[in-house]
Amino acid sequence: MKLIFWTILLAIIAGLAWIRLAPSDPAVWHVDPQVTSDQDLASGVRRRIPADDTTFDRLDRIILATPRTEVLAGSVADGMVTYITRSQWMGFPDYTTVMSEEGVLELYARQRFGQSDLGVNRERVETWLDRLRAQQG
Repeated sequence: MKLIFWTILLAIIAGLAWIRLAPSDPAVWHVDPQVTSDQDLASGVRRRIPADDTTFDRLDRIILATPRTEVLAGSVADGMVTYITRSQWMGFPDYTTVMSEEGVLELYARQRFGQSDLGVNRERVETWLDRLRAQQG
């Protein structure tokens, strides 16, 4: 019975370590978001917003001010950036790709693990966009 307990405990710890330490391959996550319309998905969210020459730079600063968020690949100068934001306790990674496309910013935020993000990505993206709108006055 002890062996079963320790085996299960070890499997849980290994799973949690994998979630926190799994490498993020830019070839998989840093891709064209292909946003044709605003969508709320079970695993994330897609948004299109009008943009001028400064919108992407301002949004980039807002995103990077978010706790536990860093750039996976790309840059504003490249016209596409993919960010990783990790949950506070478990370290679950969510990926958000932002791409500038002819006067529009396309945002695609999605989870890596699980079936549903419980609206976390939608809430995060909407918070970023609210802050962006507040800056515009």
